[in-house]
Amino acid sequence: MVHEKFIGTGVALVTPFKEDHKIDFDALRSVLNHTSQGGVNYWVVMGTTGESATLTKEEKVAVLEFVLQNNPLNLPIVYGIGGNNTRNIIEDIGHTPLDGVDAILSVSPYYNKPSQEGIYQHYAMLADQSPKPIILYNVPGRTASNISAHTTLRLAQHENIVGVKEASGDLVQCIEIAKNKPEDFLLISGDDMLTIPMMSVGGQGVISVLANAFPSIFSEMVADALAGNYRKASQNLYQLNSINPLMYTESNPVGVKHAMALQGVCGNTVRLPLLAASEKLQAQIAEMMPSAVEVQN
Repeated sequence: MVHEKFIGTGVALVTPFKEDHKIDFDALRSVLNHTSQGGVNYWVVMGTTGESATLTKEEKVAVLEFVLQNNPLNLPIVYGIGGNNTRNIIEDIGHTPLDGVDAILSVSPYYNKPSQEGIYQHYAMLADQSPKPIILYNVPGRTASNISAHTTLRLAQHENIVGVKEASGDLVQCIEIAKNKPEDFLLISGDDMLTIPMMSVGGQGVISVLANAFPSIFSEMVADALAGNYRKASQNLYQLNSINPLMYTESNPVGVKHAMALQGVCGNTVRLPLLAASEKLQAQIAEMMPSAVEVQN
């Protein structure tokens, strides 16, 4: 079944850049090797962490094609296509080469602040038109509106909507979804530190920022939670508790890119309006790197 591909650890892939801000495909290959060897279950291409807001349509497709061509473990691939103009998103879906893509992650419309009925109609239209399954993405901190549990559950009845990435931070809302969702509808954590609590009430995994830098820790944690061993899973969660806030101090993916730079996986360059980690943040991240991770000098 389609939904089973997205149980476990998904990683919202960063997009490495060279110092001149062009895409660094050699470093992207390093990221793909690092995460796949770390045991992640699937890749998410062109999410927020991939800095999709500052890539051209041509660059986005180039990244997708590169990932498809450098996938020796044949991991499932989710591709981000979202926005706040429903008609344009449908056109983007139609014009994007989606062969090899397993699902589309689409963020709830931002800035417009639609009603719940507007959100429902938006996603229903996307799902009606999309040749690939849709995963909802609820992140009120970025969109300025929440997809309520009621709306998510209505959308869960659509045969082409297979799950939701929930980053509302509202565990009560997540419990309501878990309690009433169809069995094959996925509740996916969009908040790394809430992954274990969400899985304990019925979530099936995570789409993670931290798994870019710490794929082995995260994959082991999620696998233990799926097996019902929450005590062991929590031990890995505790390793990441101190560094997690630093990933967002100067906005995502500034922090995680610097953590990856310390490991020699890729550089820490981001595109404006973001800036690379400040000296203060660099020092904080170096100090809080989990002891299980070797920092390259």
